[in-house]
Amino acid sequence: MTSKKETLLEEAYKAIFQMAVVDFVPDRLSEFAAEDVMGYGTTIDEKILDMEGLRKLLSDQMEQSAGAELKLETKPVMRKISSDGNVAIFVDEMNFKMLIDGNTHTFDCRVSWILEFRNGKWMLIHWHGSRPVEIVGDTFHKDEWKKKNEELQNKVDEKTAELRKSLSDLKATQTQLIQSEKMASLGELTAGIAHEIQNPLNFVNNFSEVNKELLGEMNEEIKKGNFSEVSSLAKDITANEDKINHHGKRADAIVKGMLQHSRNSSGVKEPTDINALADEYLRLAYHGLRAKDKSFNATLKTDYDEAIGNISVIPQDIGRVVLNLITNAFYAVTEKRNLSAGSTGQPYEPTVSVSTKKVEDRVFISVKDNGPDIPQKVLDKIFQPFFTTKPTGQGTGLGLSLSYDIVRAHGGELRVETEEGVGSEFTIQLPV
Repeated sequence: MTSKKETLLEEAYKAIFQMAVVDFVPDRLSEFAAEDVMGYGTTIDEKILDMEGLRKLLSDQMEQSAGAELKLETKPVMRKISSDGNVAIFVDEMNFKMLIDGNTHTFDCRVSWILEFRNGKWMLIHWHGSRPVEIVGDTFHKDEWKKKNEELQNKVDEKTAELRKSLSDLKATQTQLIQSEKMASLGELTAGIAHEIQNPLNFVNNFSEVNKELLGEMNEEIKKGNFSEVSSLAKDITANEDKINHHGKRADAIVKGMLQHSRNSSGVKEPTDINALADEYLRLAYHGLRAKDKSFNATLKTDYDEAIGNISVIPQDIGRVVLNLITNAFYAVTEKRNLSAGSTGQPYEPTVSVSTKKVEDRVFISVKDNGPDIPQKVLDKIFQPFFTTKPTGQGTGLGLSLSYDIVRAHGGELRVETEEGVGSEFTIQLPV
C-alpha cells in the first residue's frame, strides 16, 4: 500500500474516532462513513443499519453527555490491512471516566472499526462495541451469573430474616391487642357479674339465716315432744335447703361463666345452650353499663326459639361475639339518647332486642337496636381491623373484626343491616 493511501487511512480513522468517540458530532460523517454503514453498540438499542441510524446515535450520545466532564484513555489492540490494501481493521480498548454531580463513573469497552477504500478514499463500513465481563475466561458469563445469584440469594435471606422478625413482632402485637380487647370486654362484664351474683348470694344468706332460726325452734319443739311441729319445721328447712342449693348453683354458674370468658379459648367445640348463653350476656352487659352510668336505662326484648336446643360451638368465643354485639348496641342507643336529650322531637326510648331462630340447618342470633343508622362509608369498613367510630380511648377497633373472624371460623357468617330512622341489626348465622 502506498504511503499516500496509508496517510489517508490514518486521517480517516482519526476523524471517525474524533466524531464517534470524543465529540459525538455527526456533521462531517458523510465524508468518512459509507451510506450502508452498519454496526452494534454496547446497549440493546444500538443496532445501526445505515448512515441515518449512525447520525442519530451520535446525536443521542452528544445529548446524554451534555454537562458531564469526560476523560478518555485509549489503548490500540490491533491494526490490520488486507493483502490487496483496500480493507483495514482497527481494534481499540477504551476507558471512559465521566464526572457527574461530583461522582466519577467508569465505563470500559472494546471497539472494532472496519474501513474500506472506495473511490479514492477510506470509508467506515462496519463498527462494533462491546463491554468485557469482569471474570477472566468466563465466555458464557456462567461464573458471573453464579456470583450474581449468590448475591441475590444473600439479599433474599436477609429480607426473609427481616420479614420473619416483622411477622414475629406483628404476632406479638396482635396477641397484646387481642388481650386488650378481651380485658376491655371483661371490664364491661365486671359490674354486671357483681350485680348478678349478688342476687343468688342474698338468697343463700337469707335462707341460711331463716334455717338457723327454724333449727332453733325445732330443738325447742323436740324438747317439748311436739313431733308434729318438728315434722312441719323439718319440711320448711328442707324446702329452704333446696332454694339455697338452687341459688348456690346459680352463683356457681355465673362465676364459671366469668372464668370461661376471661381465660383463653380451648378451641374445642361443645354442646351449648345458645338461648341461655345469649340471655346471660344480655343481662350481664346491661347491668355492667348500668353500674357505669346510673342514668342509663333501656327496654330489653328477647325472643328465643326453644326448638334450637344445644348446638356445637366454642362457648367462650361465641360468648365474646354476642357480648360485643350487645355492648355495641347499648353504646348506639346511648349515643342516640344523648342526641335526643338536646332536641325537641319525640321522646326516645332506647331498645335492644336479642332473638334466636332455627331455620333448617342454620341458627340465627340477632342483636337489634333502635340507635342511629350506620352510614354506607362506615358499613364498607365495619369489619376491618382497627376501624372504629368511637372516640379515642373508647375502642380498639378490634371487637367487630375479631367477632367476624370467630364466626367465620365456626363456618358461619356475621352480617349487618341498617335502616335510617329505625336502627341496626347484627345477625350471627351458625351451622347446626
